[in-house]
Amino acid sequence: MIDPSATAAVRSTAEVATARAARYMTQLCKHFAHRCPVTHDESSGRISFEMGECRLHAATGVLTLSLEAAEAPRMAQLQEVVARHLLRFAFREDMQVDWRPA
Repeated sequence: MIDPSATAAVRSTAEVATARAARYMTQLCKHFAHRCPVTHDESSGRISFEMGECRLHAATGVLTLSLEAAEAPRMAQLQEVVARHLLRFAFREDMQVDWRPA
């Protein structure tokens, strides 16, 4: 029998208000493409980190970040890496990344 807790993933999401959602999504995808498997188009992207996965969706006025990791410590690391890089790219904006369980 499979232990359900062994296969359960931890999920988190953040909706970040910005007029440059597509730009930041593309920047994040291109930045990590040299180290991780990445796919993206004009409005969505996916970055597969060792610690978990980040899905991005750019819409008018909002960049949605959806994360999935195998366990809470990896989720904390994933949240920190994604938010730190996004905030660095968006240094001219007063931006907040508020994660919530998904």
